[in-house]
Amino acid sequence: MPQVFAKSADGVARLVLWGTLLASMSLAFLGTAMLRSHFVTGVGEAMAQPVPFSHKHHVGQLGIDCRYCHNGVETSASAGLPATEVCMTCHSQLYTNAAMLAPVRASLASGQPLRWRRVNSVPDYVYFNHSIHIAKGVACETCHGEVDEMPLMATAQPLSMEWCLGCHRNPGPNLRPPRDVFLLHWRAPEDIDAIRKQLISALGIHPDTMTDCYVCHR
Repeated sequence: MPQVFAKSADGVARLVLWGTLLASMSLAFLGTAMLRSHFVTGVGEAMAQPVPFSHKHHVGQLGIDCRYCHNGVETSASAGLPATEVCMTCHSQLYTNAAMLAPVRASLASGQPLRWRRVNSVPDYVYFNHSIHIAKGVACETCHGEVDEMPLMATAQPLSMEWCLGCHRNPGPNLRPPRDVFLLHWRAPEDIDAIRKQLISALGIHPDTMTDCYVCHR
C-alpha cells in the first residue's frame, strides 16, 4: 500500500507548528512593546494648548510655586487649573498686548474659561486623588517630571496601571517628607531609607492593601 504522506511531511508539519508558535509569541511581544512605547503612552510629547504656557519660564525662571496655579492639589482630588483671573493678576501689568496672550484677554472679557487640554490623565474608571498622594509624601515631580525644564508641558510618566501598581506595592522609593513634595530636583539625605520607614509608619501607609482593586476602582 503506498504511503499517504511523503517522507518529508513530518518535517514540514513540525516547521509549520513551530513557526506558528514563534510567530504568535513574536506578535504578543511586539504588541506588548507597542502598548508600552512612547508612541502610545505619549510620554515626552508636548500638547498644543490655547496659550503656549511655559512651566520652564514661570516655574524654573520666575520661581512660581505649583500651588499658586494648582490651588486644589492639597485639598481635593483634582489639582485644578488656574482661573483666567489668576493669569491676569500678572498679565494685566506684564505683556499686556502680547499676541500669544490674546486668548487670555478674550477669556477675561467674555467670562468664558480657557479650554486647556489635559496632559496627564487616567481613564474615567480610575479613581485618583491628588490630595492623598501629597499628604503621604509623593512629590509632584514623581508623576509630572521636572516641569521647570519644560517649555511646553508634556507627559513625564506612562501613568499606566502597571506603573501605578509598582509604586503601590513598594512606595518607599517615591516618598519624601511631606514638606518637601513641592520641591524640584530634590536630593535625598543620606539617612533617607530610615526616614522613609518612619514615614510609612507615621503616615499610615499600608502597601499590603494598596493593591486592592477598590483603591483605584470605586
